[in-house]
Amino acid sequence: MFEVIIFVMFNSSNSSPSGFVWIVGGGPGASDLITVRGLRALEAAEVVIFDELAGRELLEFCPESCERINVGKRAGRHCASQGEINRMLVDHARRGLRVVRLKGGDPSVFAHLGEEIAALRAAEIPFAVVPGVTAACAAAAAAGVSLTHRAHASAAIFVTGHECAGKSDLARVDWESLARPGATLCVYMGLRRLESVAGRLLAGGLPSDTPLTIVSHASGADQQVLEGTLVDAASLARLADGLPAMVLIGAALRPEAASDAAVVEAAGSALASSP
Repeated sequence: MFEVIIFVMFNSSNSSPSGFVWIVGGGPGASDLITVRGLRALEAAEVVIFDELAGRELLEFCPESCERINVGKRAGRHCASQGEINRMLVDHARRGLRVVRLKGGDPSVFAHLGEEIAALRAAEIPFAVVPGVTAACAAAAAAGVSLTHRAHASAAIFVTGHECAGKSDLARVDWESLARPGATLCVYMGLRRLESVAGRLLAGGLPSDTPLTIVSHASGADQQVLEGTLVDAASLARLADGLPAMVLIGAALRPEAASDAAVVEAAGSALASSP
């Protein structure tokens, strides 16, 4: 089945009456971080519907005849509503076209993938998803840190700092419950509310000297890394204001965490060799 999907998508002579939609994660911004499969989808596309955070350089891989539609969303302004985007995907596919829905990062992480899949399934449109490098991983790479650490963080938690209106209280983020010393918090779209988020984490018991890093434009030529602790949240957020940014919080971000791994390794070796 998988081989058939690949053939239908990349066969330029395909004239399927239902078309095909390939939902592609374009990665964090740098054009060379897209996957080979995502690149092939762009090269075969007849229509590409792209987000604001998807690297514009990626559009250069599309054929000259490919129609390019910007549906970008940024805080405070939208080019198209999610309902309109869903209809575009269905309408273009029903014309028998090969459609690429190009998103920044990974499609499955805070990118409305579930809504678009639901629309395509309801319309009986064939589709496939191409994973991408998500912003949390790119931010960690930019800062030269690891999201997990066997001595400090056994979990990495992806959480949004921007929740849609109308969500029930039960579905909202319980920040106090996320104040866990043994985890790294990866906060997407959290810059505007970072001071409030930090306050709730402190109220939940997270130490005030917990490392906090803000990475803007991760993987890009203009990437910026700001480092501090939880009590520096407000001032760091002001420095990064207006930029697409990822916030990382947790003990694994400490500079000394890397050397702690050697301590753990040595302790493990000593235990293994003891009689």
